[in-house]
Amino acid sequence: MADRTESSIVIPAAPHEVIEVISDFENYPQWADFKAATILSEDEGGWAHEVEFELEAGLIKDTYVLGYDWQITETGEGSVSWELVRAEVLKAMNGTYALDAVDLAEAPGGVGTEVHYQLHVDVKIPMLGVMKRKAEKMIVDTALKSLSARVVKDG
Repeated sequence: MADRTESSIVIPAAPHEVIEVISDFENYPQWADFKAATILSEDEGGWAHEVEFELEAGLIKDTYVLGYDWQITETGEGSVSWELVRAEVLKAMNGTYALDAVDLAEAPGGVGTEVHYQLHVDVKIPMLGVMKRKAEKMIVDTALKSLSARVVKDG
């Protein structure tokens, strides 16, 4: 995934708690910038395979579908990746959350989760590369902070 934005955060919760929030798409509108998220299909393991999102973020309004690939262990560690299946405005929306357990004294049970997020977004409307990267950076940073707040709230 060339030309992507990356960032990470340590969340004071075990990986299984973090992946539970990440995989709970129906509740994304409560903590992420989506009007709606609907699981269209699941894989044989019960993980969402395709999810439709309704997005209204500033000037960008779109309904799009992402296809997911889950490489998650029983403890919640591993990665979940997604690629754009179809959209109206977006040309690309590809990313990965990678979750690793870390020792964290202030976390319940002394185990926290480092979440590393990679994202590449492209739109069909002309936009300078620097503006795209700035938008990606804002999306990544906001997503990580919102994810952390949701996990801690639910935990």
